[in-house]
Amino acid sequence: MESSNIILTGNESSEMLQPFSLLKKVADLRMGFYTFRERWEKISGKECRYLTEIEKAQDSSFKVSIPQNLLPLNENAANQIISAGWNGNIDDAILIDRAWQMPVYNNQAIRFDFKLSVAGKISVPVPAFVKVMGKEEIFIEPGARLEHCNINTSEGPVYISKDALIMDGTFLRGPLFVGEGAVVKMGATIYGSTTIGPFCIVGGEIKNSIFTGYSNKAHHGYVGDSVIGEWCNLGAGTTTSNLKNTGNAVKVWNIYKSDFEYAGNKCGVLMGDFTRTAINTSFNTGTVTGICANIFNAQQLTPKFISGFSWGVDGNIKYDMEKALAEIITWMNFKNRKPDQDLIEKITLLYQNQQ
Repeated sequence: MESSNIILTGNESSEMLQPFSLLKKVADLRMGFYTFRERWEKISGKECRYLTEIEKAQDSSFKVSIPQNLLPLNENAANQIISAGWNGNIDDAILIDRAWQMPVYNNQAIRFDFKLSVAGKISVPVPAFVKVMGKEEIFIEPGARLEHCNINTSEGPVYISKDALIMDGTFLRGPLFVGEGAVVKMGATIYGSTTIGPFCIVGGEIKNSIFTGYSNKAHHGYVGDSVIGEWCNLGAGTTTSNLKNTGNAVKVWNIYKSDFEYAGNKCGVLMGDFTRTAINTSFNTGTVTGICANIFNAQQLTPKFISGFSWGVDGNIKYDMEKALAEIITWMNFKNRKPDQDLIEKITLLYQNQQ
């Protein structure tokens, strides 16, 4: 990929998009198929650097500046932004500045990314034993394995990446993205608009949610209108409430502002990286968790906010740091990965700074 003078700039979204921006830049958060950075690199065909506002002011080599949390909705808007940068007045582009917005706009992200990804490419043929209905496209990368499953594109396209496994008896409904090496287990029911990120394992029922990468929901239970960070594990029967019994707007905890704000009528769980749940955990509508929480002993619905490094459900007991790091290493080893020193230092610093 060519180097370029396109930069992705930092802004207040870095704070507002907690917990997902605690361990990575917003530019590296996933919606649709891609992270924000990957999407702009795919559009431009060039490497996109990230600069803070201070670094931007000191660097005169760039010509095009794009907010790191900007999501284009069509090709015209994307090309206009690549050519002239972002001036705040371009239609069909959205600044994602709240975590709960990610599933709200994932439908548009998947549709845009599908067109971006399949241009000039030819899909592997759909196996004859796969039942297909609907008018929109299916794209299958080489190396993906589809067993006896059902795919419905009546409401959007379906994209299945290389080395993904779709087991028998699954029902997939677009718009849907299944990332590299992901596994959709037997009998799973996956509705649009859902992103199953790379190397995730999912089962049960999922709707309008984003599994950003390397996370597991391997058993039955419902996840809807949610974002699951990286390296999370949802115990069997873990279920999210995404709609209040009253039908009223859902309040969601904003970690940066330390206050609640309204997030529309539907919101499930916003789960920070490296968080795990015990079997039969029931998440309250619009629950937010920090990173590295081990959630168990939820006798009824969880609290609306579970702080990072919680040991249990109420946040009164803090995870032992050495134990938390050891278990992160264990979980990453399951997928033949290991944390680098930068990640360990970030987690350690967040642990030390948490009250």
